Amino acid sequence: MKRRDFLHQMAYAATGLAVAPLSSFDLDSSKKMFFEISLAEWSLHNALFKKEMTNLDFPVMARKEFGVGVVEYVNQFFKDKAKDTTYLNELLMRCKDNGIKNHLIMIDGEGDLGSTTKAELDKAIDQHKQWVECAKYLGCATIRVNAAGKGTAEEVAKGAVEGLSRLGDFASTMGINVIVENHGGYSSNGKWLSGVMKQVNKKNVGTLPDFGNFCITRKQGSYDCAEEYDRYMGVEELMPFAKGVSAKSHDFDAQGNETHTDYVKMLKIVKKAKFKGYVGIEFEGGKIGEKEGIKLTKALLEKVGKMV
Repeated sequence: MKRRDFLHQMAYAATGLAVAPLSSFDLDSSKKMFFEISLAEWSLHNALFKKEMTNLDFPVMARKEFGVGVVEYVNQFFKDKAKDTTYLNELLMRCKDNGIKNHLIMIDGEGDLGSTTKAELDKAIDQHKQWVECAKYLGCATIRVNAAGKGTAEEVAKGAVEGLSRLGDFASTMGINVIVENHGGYSSNGKWLSGVMKQVNKKNVGTLPDFGNFCITRKQGSYDCAEEYDRYMGVEELMPFAKGVSAKSHDFDAQGNETHTDYVKMLKIVKKAKFKGYVGIEFEGGKIGEKEGIKLTKALLEKVGKMV
């Protein structure tokens, strides 16, 4: 066993939770979960990039393949369709036909909302507005954005406070939430992002704590993480501002436990924050297929959701 894995197991043992397989817990099948499950489109990103399916297929698959009735879109899979009402009406029809609720759109590639230059920040805010309007049209409650930027932690925080405040003001006129995910860089530092939220201080601006996105910096020329924030501490710091939760998953053991994140410990943190919203399945593994990964994550959430 690698030293990192050994230390990880020792940390689990200290909680008295994850060392025991989930099957060893006495579960009450009639107990209601404190959250509802949604499905993030990113869970199917390989199939989407390979053109094995399209964004229009996503809500249909969510219902028929996985039995999930709430979906979270990713804008890059319908990048040029934010204002295409013909396309959006077709998407809405498929949702209606399959009893799907549109909840969220994850926005990437529209500029840095933590930019430290006025021109770039203005442009980023303007480019995000079309997705606020798209979310409204689709009946979503929320868009997820990134609080990224170039500069020191203090400089980017200042930019993010302004960018999120201004976009939040625009979104509030349409009843849309703007939420930030821990998504690399400064945003994966729970203390930094919670500090930004405190300064923004708007009812419709919040966070999307992700169980796994706590890599602050990566090794040069590699995807391996060089500096990683404690995921449990990070989620705990972000939960007071949460308007959604992203249940990231990669790999599973023979008992159906996620091998990177202690779901019992993590969902206890979520529950302690009195969260009542949607916990989104976001499978990102590579060792098993996307459909299998989604099903395993759903089963794990349903099991642990009745346990904690």
